[in-house]
Amino acid sequence: MEKKHNAGLWVSVLYFAQGLPYTVVNLMSVIFLLDMGASNQLIGLTSLLYLPWVLKGLWGPVVDLYSTKRKWILTTEIICAFLFAFLAFGVLTPQAIVISLVIFTAIAFVSATHDIAIDGFYLNTLNKEQQALFVGVRNTAYRGAVIAGSGVLVVLAGKLAEEHLVTGNGGDTKTYQNIPLSLFGSDFSVSALNYGWATAFGICAIMFVVIYLFQRWYLPYSRNYAIEADAPQQTTSFLEAFKTYFQQYKIGWIVTYVLIFRLGDAFNLKMVPSFLKAQVEQGGLAVSTLEMGLLSGVYGVIFGLIGGLLGGYLIAKQGLRKWMWPTAILQNSTNVLYWLLAINQPAIKWAYVVNSIEQFTYGLGVAAYTVFLMRTVRPEYAASHYAITTGFMAAGVLIPGVVGGFLQPYLGYPNYFLMSSLAVIPGMLTIFFLPLEDEKKLASMPRPGLDDFD
Repeated sequence: MEKKHNAGLWVSVLYFAQGLPYTVVNLMSVIFLLDMGASNQLIGLTSLLYLPWVLKGLWGPVVDLYSTKRKWILTTEIICAFLFAFLAFGVLTPQAIVISLVIFTAIAFVSATHDIAIDGFYLNTLNKEQQALFVGVRNTAYRGAVIAGSGVLVVLAGKLAEEHLVTGNGGDTKTYQNIPLSLFGSDFSVSALNYGWATAFGICAIMFVVIYLFQRWYLPYSRNYAIEADAPQQTTSFLEAFKTYFQQYKIGWIVTYVLIFRLGDAFNLKMVPSFLKAQVEQGGLAVSTLEMGLLSGVYGVIFGLIGGLLGGYLIAKQGLRKWMWPTAILQNSTNVLYWLLAINQPAIKWAYVVNSIEQFTYGLGVAAYTVFLMRTVRPEYAASHYAITTGFMAAGVLIPGVVGGFLQPYLGYPNYFLMSSLAVIPGMLTIFFLPLEDEKKLASMPRPGLDDFD
């Protein structure tokens, strides 16, 4: 008897699995490295971990050419499970920073490949009506992975460490006790902080083993299984998709918008956690690892999800053109709040307030941002065009993130956040040149090249 597959269930598991490695590499890694004593320059350089998501379109045809999306999903998931296990063991060594960076890089490449296979599988297995129906399920599952990774697991790492926290000089100095461990017949001890993080990453490995076993049993076979083997046709289709992407109506301004609209946010992405965790005498707010998990990974994600849902509802009801500017202004105005935090260094409760406001307005803004980008792709190349667009999106985050790590120590936190507040202006100005006047024409009006700035 043929097994019935509930699409809502396997879509949820797929996109939770897509979100967790991305969260570990780009969000959890920052808090972990700060706990290990990494400098802001190194934190900024971790923006290079976005590179696989920038370049993933280059090896996308390989996923189409060889084997099926289902096999790619299963293979990359079991590889991720092993990499998370290696990461957990590597954190327990004296070379935790170096080893973790190598493994984070490997996870990033495997995860980007995993993303290609998942998105292709989603498009090949579901019809257009089902694809639209399960968009909300996808987004919720992905956000669930962010909460699990940057929220629950960071809180766990912090709580395990704080159980062995020793304070001195009236609470001014904090050190973590060593925990004795035995591994493969060898006895050694590690800091409670390393132990907490090793536990968190070890749970990631276990989660991916469970996900792999579930997918192997439950994930259906694509309804376009035979088409996936047609390599020459898919290669040609990819090359044509890449060519037609740059022939779209006002593509020059669209690409510029994608690259620089999130400039202020990109400068803040890595430095906000650094600011929040830095000690007061260093200009920060001294937020603990446990509180970081609650602040960014739980409350922040929940408010971001609410903002995204509200933004999607408003755009669906009243149109993108009406809400493009209001959501952009709200999203980009919150950088000023971090400038005010850096100047005043208030109680930690204000960090919760600012982060929640930031994530809510970010959700509003990204809803409009995403809807616009989805409407600009050619319908016949929707998946390929959107993959190229997401590559540009990742590039727009990568470069400012690297630069920001070197600028912040030179400027200090107040001046750095003032600079990031001003950096939103060029991206806002590009909205004037976007083809918002007739949204229905966007996907049907290719132009001969990149000469769209006139």
